Amino acid sequence: MAAAPPALHHTLSVVVENKFGVLARVSGMFARRGYNIFSLAVAPTDDERFSRITIVVDAEQTSVEQMVKQLFKLINVVKVTELGPSESVERELLLLTLRANATERGQVIELLQVLGGSIVDVGHETLTVMLADAPNKLDDFEDLVRPFGITELQRTGRVALPKLDKSAPRRPVLGKVG
Repeated sequence: MAAAPPALHHTLSVVVENKFGVLARVSGMFARRGYNIFSLAVAPTDDERFSRITIVVDAEQTSVEQMVKQLFKLINVVKVTELGPSESVERELLLLTLRANATERGQVIELLQVLGGSIVDVGHETLTVMLADAPNKLDDFEDLVRPFGITELQRTGRVALPKLDKSAPRRPVLGKVG
């Protein structure tokens, strides 16, 4: 079975200055305080001066509050947001190589089509596939293809953004014009 995140996982979105050594300082802060990082993903934002670090941690709520306070003490941290699962969109990328001979490939292709994945490399007896989705969907996919024989597996770790406001703007009530 695929490794699932801890029951008490928390996702922190940390916007930092895009400077040398910032990631090392952020991850070092977690290590010094004994906080376990479940996954970590980092990339520049749309503004090249900043990067977003998505950190998934295994912690109690009080520990998360302490983590946030400690992060804000780091000089290059601009913004920290805790993203709850119901308040965010989380995605992860999976690359997986599995054994699939000519007769089994059809089953793998069908499964990938249903889930929106794709084949990215083909060998004589193996396929490398890619799937990007919610972490629990990737866990399910791993479980479904495990009988074929997974030879290599890599997941990126979660990335997350807040969900968008879906409420419709209020329209002004038009009255009779006199």
